[in-house]
Amino acid sequence: MIGLLRGKLIIKQPPELMLDVNGVGYELQASMTTFYDLPELQAEVTLYTHFVVREDAQILFGFSSQSERELFRHLLKVNGVGPKMALAIVSGMSPLEFRQVIHTSDIARLSRIPGVGKKTAERLVIELRDRLPKSDDGFTTSNISHATPTASASDEAINALLALGYKPAQASQMIAAYENQGLSVEQMIRQALRASLT
Repeated sequence: MIGLLRGKLIIKQPPELMLDVNGVGYELQASMTTFYDLPELQAEVTLYTHFVVREDAQILFGFSSQSERELFRHLLKVNGVGPKMALAIVSGMSPLEFRQVIHTSDIARLSRIPGVGKKTAERLVIELRDRLPKSDDGFTTSNISHATPTASASDEAINALLALGYKPAQASQMIAAYENQGLSVEQMIRQALRASLT
């Protein structure tokens, strides 16, 4: 099992990225929280990984912290939660925020995540309340990555939201509010996700 990769960041298109590890390119799916922490292209980065093998695909997921990967793994153990939904949840809030939502049984906030309905939110609370730690130990919040904005930043941000399960009209509307603010792709996505979950 691949547990950690350290290499040069050569592609960064949310939610996908590629690391060059000694001449081998590893394609990974990453949460938006991880994207906020990524350095510029060509910089070296270390990511914790989780490998998912399905009948039709083998997918490597990358995370900037062990607590984020741990949360992803807890989510996969919940009945009805697959990798795509788990990645959307981890993208929507930090492990610390998620733990607080679970322990306060905030069904409404969980239900705002794409693909998470009321029944799934209730199941998350019931199944994870006793599995997640009640203290803040091991949970960290992420810092925003200050990447340089590009001309197609809005399109990249919309595509990232589509990959997380948002509908095209919804993704466009979420990003429209941040288009002319000179934000990077990661910053636009973070602002849009935070606004949709509050």
